[in-house]
Amino acid sequence: MRGTLMGQRYVDDILRPHEGPFLNGLPGAIFEQDNARPHTARVAQDFLRHFQTLPWPTRSPDLSPVEHVWDQLKRQMPSCHSVHDLELAVQDLWAHLPQDNLRCLINSMPDRVAACIAAGGGPTRY
Repeated sequence: MRGTLMGQRYVDDILRPHEGPFLNGLPGAIFEQDNARPHTARVAQDFLRHFQTLPWPTRSPDLSPVEHVWDQLKRQMPSCHSVHDLELAVQDLWAHLPQDNLRCLINSMPDRVAACIAAGGGPTRY
């Protein structure tokens, strides 16, 4: 996304057109997000009240598997000389992410959560 993501834009550009329909198609799904400001904005919380969300403590470690995906992408990112080149590089890398890596990250969630609980919310090996 270009520019700054604020609460209203988060709802208008992400939640309403993408996440809402996706979640409506998955009865019983639980939506997870961290405490980034757009996520905690009143307008976003109002929109999400129609869906089950995972409670997220104010001061919590980031357990989201997508953070590891971003890290993988960053390590493979070539030098880019324009925003357009950057967009193309990210799209190409994203399209070629090994699905087995993504599956392993997702399947590791129970262990991540258990390790976080065991560490009292402190650092874990993840």
